[in-house]
Amino acid sequence: MTHTKSDLTPGKIQKKKNLHIKFYFIYYGYLNALLGFQHFMEQFKLVMRQLSRLKIIASLRDTGHLALLAGTQGYSPDVQRRLRILNMVAYLIIIANLCYVVQYSLIDFHTYKSLIYFNLLSTSFAIFVPFAHRLHETAGALLLVVIEYLALFIFTAYLGRSSGVQLQYFVGAAAPFFFFGIKRSFLPFTVVALGLILHIVCWFSFPPLSAIITADKTMLNSLYVIAAITTAGLISVTVFYAYLLVEEAQERANFLLRNILPGKIADRLTENPNQPIADYFDSASVLFLDLVSFTPLAMKYGPLHTVKILNHIVTDLDALAALEGVEKIKTIGDAYMAVSGVPESKPDHMERLARMALKIHETVRDAAQQEGIAIDVRIGMASGPVLAGIIGTHKFSYDVWGNTVNLASRMESHGEPGRIQVSNEIKTALSGHFTFEDAGINDIKGFGALQTWYLTGIKSLG
Repeated sequence: MTHTKSDLTPGKIQKKKNLHIKFYFIYYGYLNALLGFQHFMEQFKLVMRQLSRLKIIASLRDTGHLALLAGTQGYSPDVQRRLRILNMVAYLIIIANLCYVVQYSLIDFHTYKSLIYFNLLSTSFAIFVPFAHRLHETAGALLLVVIEYLALFIFTAYLGRSSGVQLQYFVGAAAPFFFFGIKRSFLPFTVVALGLILHIVCWFSFPPLSAIITADKTMLNSLYVIAAITTAGLISVTVFYAYLLVEEAQERANFLLRNILPGKIADRLTENPNQPIADYFDSASVLFLDLVSFTPLAMKYGPLHTVKILNHIVTDLDALAALEGVEKIKTIGDAYMAVSGVPESKPDHMERLARMALKIHETVRDAAQQEGIAIDVRIGMASGPVLAGIIGTHKFSYDVWGNTVNLASRMESHGEPGRIQVSNEIKTALSGHFTFEDAGINDIKGFGALQTWYLTGIKSLG
């Protein structure tokens, strides 16, 4: 239905204006509230960061971390995660039990002394949960389940179902899977079923009039609210902490996988772990370098110092490769292999690898000087079609192979220390931007007589 100008009386116009003004104030208020909340969260994070730097906060955090790790030593990482979750639940139960003890003591110690003693007894058993891990990975969980299920049954018998104590059996619907793991599916499902049965038994066996202790309605309402909060809190905190540990483990696994494989390949392997990864690239560049006369140095300095030197040099080479957008493939002893244009095709793969090669001598020399040694490198480069993929299923690796790889290896092994020997294809493609020196025609094993060149620098713009 449309309105004519005559329909819009002054009263209706004012009403519309008022509506627009109200909407504006509501929107403005919502926006301010949102900005205020964001500001509050920023300030909260800042305060938490500042607090984390305080010695007492750091000490409490370290103590809590050690408490969660109690009894988990010697187990596999997966089992350790489950035991840490169990320890956290045990500590939360201890805190909840002590809160009940304080509550009962303040209200009427004489009336509730039996419940106070039962809570203290339950607490003492919960304290022993981390120690039970030494017997078996399931010992602590079984101890906690038995004592808590028994305690909840006794508390419900004393206070009646109106107290809501039996609600805490629902914690057993989620926690057992984190305690025992999926492989022992019989145990968690048994604990869940037992908790459900006990909850139903408590409901029908302990109506309000059958309670051993007669508590007033206010007290029962208070107990019910506390029981509901405790149940929701234990379930949510357990699930949250479990997922937090899983995410931490996943992040560590992804970090390790991406340090073993190129990022794109790691993603493909994660998405389709059973699908073979094998790719063909029409054009890519391959580099090999060898630390000249490193074996005598290794014999001289021994294993620890040798590994330290190699780690320093390789780490700096890795940083250089990342800077130039080059993919490191592997190290073989004191040899280093890198490619450009794999696993992602790049039109400037030759230029990237050439720039890296020209910086390698200085990079290795600086690292060697810091380690107090003198060492030189021999480098070879070639460009052409390659195959790439993941080899093996156990301790697998991403590798590159083909005639181009073999030629790059020969360029290195037939080269001279301190020089970068490259194939004729690279010289032809890069002669407009880089400088070369004729290395002559050389008899290359597996390839015959080939014209090779030494890459010497980058042409100046002038």
